[in-house]
Amino acid sequence: MKRNTLIFILAVLIIAFAALSFFIAKHPILAFDIKTSLFIQQYHADWLDKVMLAISFFGELPYSLLSVVVVAAIFYWQKYKREGLFISTVLLSGLIILGIKNIINRPRPTAFYVRLVEVNRFQSYPSGHVLSYTLFFGFLIILMNSSKNIPKLTKNIVTYLSAFLVITIAPSRIYLGAHWFTDTVGGFLLGLICLFPLCYFYLKKKQVNS
Repeated sequence: MKRNTLIFILAVLIIAFAALSFFIAKHPILAFDIKTSLFIQQYHADWLDKVMLAISFFGELPYSLLSVVVVAAIFYWQKYKREGLFISTVLLSGLIILGIKNIINRPRPTAFYVRLVEVNRFQSYPSGHVLSYTLFFGFLIILMNSSKNIPKLTKNIVTYLSAFLVITIAPSRIYLGAHWFTDTVGGFLLGLICLFPLCYFYLKKKQVNS
């Protein structure tokens, strides 16, 4: 895509996230969110609880931090030093999400409204899990499809697994009662906003070097 097109898309994402954040700050409890949670939670079972918890595993502290560090170290050890350094920058998103959570200060869903499978400490908006999955696994997909020396089988496994986690993390968080639907939308938008400059600078310098 042309640079102006990318800037336009990024601007739209930022405006959408800012508008949603302002709306949520004024209306922390929404009937639409409650209905969406109840709709998703009407199908529940012990085995499904475990599946949804497993999907969310990589977003839990300290495993979310360890996942980024370990994957970055693997890339660095396998002579992909630049990729390893770019992956490590994902850790900065933790500071961003904590700052926004404190500003919006939206309370988590409670047992009064939804079924709680998982109880969390921090504020609800935006979803840190959705942000980190969109950014971390989204960037892994970009790496797999832009690197020529990685074996095809490795590319396919990492790409499909990453895509699966990005797609399922939002329903997982709602099912577990950890977030409202609009929390996951905010996390996805913010994840894309953070992913844009990361991919832009990675691919831009990669093209210059090649």
